[in-house]
Amino acid sequence: MGLNRKDLLGLQDLSAEEIELILDTAVPMKDILGREIKKVPTLRGKVVATLFYEPSTRTRTSFELAAKYMGADTMSLAVSTSSVQKGESFRDTAETIEVMGVDTIILRHSASGSAQYLANIVKASVINGGDGTHEHPTQALLDMFTIREKRGGFKGLKVVILGDILHSRVARSNIWGLAKMGAEVCVVGPPTLMPPDIEKMGVKVFYQVEEALKDADVINVLRLQLERQQKGLFPTVREYHQLYGLTPERLKLASRDVLILHPGPMNRGVEIDPEVADGPQASIVDQVANGVAVRMALLYLLMEGGAFSAVVS
Repeated sequence: MGLNRKDLLGLQDLSAEEIELILDTAVPMKDILGREIKKVPTLRGKVVATLFYEPSTRTRTSFELAAKYMGADTMSLAVSTSSVQKGESFRDTAETIEVMGVDTIILRHSASGSAQYLANIVKASVINGGDGTHEHPTQALLDMFTIREKRGGFKGLKVVILGDILHSRVARSNIWGLAKMGAEVCVVGPPTLMPPDIEKMGVKVFYQVEEALKDADVINVLRLQLERQQKGLFPTVREYHQLYGLTPERLKLASRDVLILHPGPMNRGVEIDPEVADGPQASIVDQVANGVAVRMALLYLLMEGGAFSAVVS
């Protein structure tokens, strides 16, 4: 069974059953990562392109590795050295890539809705690698895979998303996905970094971090996105850490076996203390490995479908 859709643009329009299918498929994919030969021929002959208009380390690299581990060929368009710098439009760039025989395009773009626009103009599958402040579905899926792997499921879990909610596409995708899977989702951050009417997404909103963290099962700490900030949203980085940074002392308010996540890259000493990031409750490194497995699962489900057979090439 595949996803029965051409594209993966966000978790808002995915069903709980589709999310479960992706997470289930990622399990045998992770097994491949533990082999001496990390290669299966499942997507041999397919071509995956990464088209990133914003910087990325984890998302772009893990998609490229995921495609290669599945036997696909990859191409990576560096926008900073492409014809985009000569004024080529987004549409012309996308259509140029597609006519080269690309089967799937992974897009990251600063404009919300760009992934949907691309999906409307190309026949290739499109996977949203992050569009503006809209969604980052694969990050949320790897977060959810990590939660399920460590905690066994979602129902009854209190998941706290802490930090810069306003600018976070990760937060939005996590909210859509976790709520559909039965978790209690809470968000906490400064009032100036909280989207208006976010309660309509079905979350509990807190402005005092100590109140939000009480008995939390999972804390997903968001990066303070200084590059997207407008002046006046908070006084100083130091004050932000004093009021909202995840410290060892604040961590004591959560459940004893609390799980700490962070999408990366981390601003150590700002949104999270090094002792917490490197502590036993953190699974931040595990998230990176799980990201490759989840992206392997997505590429397979969109491009191949059917029962997965992990045959070594």
